[in-house]
Amino acid sequence: MPGTKTKAIDATTEEKIKEAARRIFTRKGYSATRTRDIAEEAGLNLALLNYYFRSKEKLFDIIMLETMQQFMQGVRVLLSAESSSLEEKISVFVSSYIDVLIKQPDLPLFIFSEIKANPKKLMAKMGLKEFLMNSQFLVQFREAVKTNKIAPVHPLQFIMNIVGLTVFPFIGSPILQNLGDLNTDEFNKLMEERKKLVPLWIKLMMMKT
Repeated sequence: MPGTKTKAIDATTEEKIKEAARRIFTRKGYSATRTRDIAEEAGLNLALLNYYFRSKEKLFDIIMLETMQQFMQGVRVLLSAESSSLEEKISVFVSSYIDVLIKQPDLPLFIFSEIKANPKKLMAKMGLKEFLMNSQFLVQFREAVKTNKIAPVHPLQFIMNIVGLTVFPFIGSPILQNLGDLNTDEFNKLMEERKKLVPLWIKLMMMKT
């Protein structure tokens, strides 16, 4: 069917543009990226790119939202689960996101740099604040504090510890690899070890003294 073939071509071209945009935005950031850069990366002419995505801003909004949703979709499922304990949630979170970041090591730097540039817009699109503040994860955290199982600290301290220990090594990987004379495979092996180490460190940090 001609119509089906056209749609398939259109979908392929659109995805090709988005993949090229994702690479360029990650590499250069929003401000330094030109639509011409994206068109060249995709191997297309500028007019065709403008036909599919009317502006750099529109294309960036789509890419950023898809990237954030990809990054957060596992978190939403994990933090909402009532059947898993707080410790299990931490362990699965760390393991899952180390897997994601080994495959896409530039992802956190891209996300955090753009969140810093426009935090309210992106946070509102994701609905992250409302979700997190009402998640089963924080319900369990507050219950653990209330029953004296863990130290009474602000929930954000807890979240910062988990995210920092999981994500920062990927942001700082050029420095860390240089310090340790590590190639990418050796660095990734260290990250695999952190799947067990980070939950253990979090548990020790949160113990009452």
